[in-house]
Amino acid sequence: MSSQRGPHTALPPIVGFIGLGAMGAPMARNLLTAAGGSPTRVIVNHRSRDRASAILDAGAEWAGTPRALGAADVIVLMLPDLPQVDEVLDGPDGILAGIDSPTVLVIGSTSSAQGVRDLDERVRAATGGLAGVIDAPVSGGEDGAIAGTLSIMVGGADEPVDTAWSTLETFGTPVHLGPLGSGEIAKYCNQIIVASTIMALGEAAVLADRSGIDLGAMFDLLEGGYAGSRVLATRKQRIVDEDYSPSGPAKFMVKDLTYATIEAERTGTTAPQLHSLLDQFTRLTEEGYGDQDISVTRAYIDSLTPPRTRID
Repeated sequence: MSSQRGPHTALPPIVGFIGLGAMGAPMARNLLTAAGGSPTRVIVNHRSRDRASAILDAGAEWAGTPRALGAADVIVLMLPDLPQVDEVLDGPDGILAGIDSPTVLVIGSTSSAQGVRDLDERVRAATGGLAGVIDAPVSGGEDGAIAGTLSIMVGGADEPVDTAWSTLETFGTPVHLGPLGSGEIAKYCNQIIVASTIMALGEAAVLADRSGIDLGAMFDLLEGGYAGSRVLATRKQRIVDEDYSPSGPAKFMVKDLTYATIEAERTGTTAPQLHSLLDQFTRLTEEGYGDQDISVTRAYIDSLTPPRTRID
């Protein structure tokens, strides 16, 4: 198994895509751009054709049902989790019913590592071995999806990973980390770091604001020091402006950190910060902040206690 692959000159003949949300839509657009004048066909399916209109105008083909994607060589599923994947796989109009040639299913969600392995076994059994699964969750946010600079954490056997590699390269930088499930575990590690950073930024923002410090100036300064991070760079203005319009909804952290906790328990890893983060994001969601962007940690922290004093 190699973490990197050699250059590819062409995408697979047919690539399918389901999940045209904040991340999926720009990823599909980049796939179309990469296909360019090649014979690659990009076929998309979404719950609402209206939501897919921009992609269709750019040259994608519409699949009336997920089953129509069964003819694809690679199918990218950018859905919230495995239950949503099951919805498009199963039934007479599902993807599995349409598969009659070798196909690789790319799971882009942050999901259970064991669940992905179980899914692969089910898919192989249902298709007589024609289809298999790789996991490829991504990091980099909506801006990374638009720019095509996502970090893509890949798990799976060499053969299906090789088949999907040129497709993954259109989204950013893929790295093959190990067998099936490895991508998910890497994403858990990513989310622990992201969650701890954005929660710390929320606490720092409230402390600085209540102390009368210019929050924007402080964040600009901190970005040049050890506190600098991609999370700070992409979220600092949102935190300063208290703009919590969703790009990466905070409630998804509960799911992601729960999976991380399960893996920590399975490996016998003591992870006190992980448990604390899960508790805080669970409470944040229960308090009604979950549908907003992860930068809402500032509002959540501010809501916990009223300010006692303020330096002006």
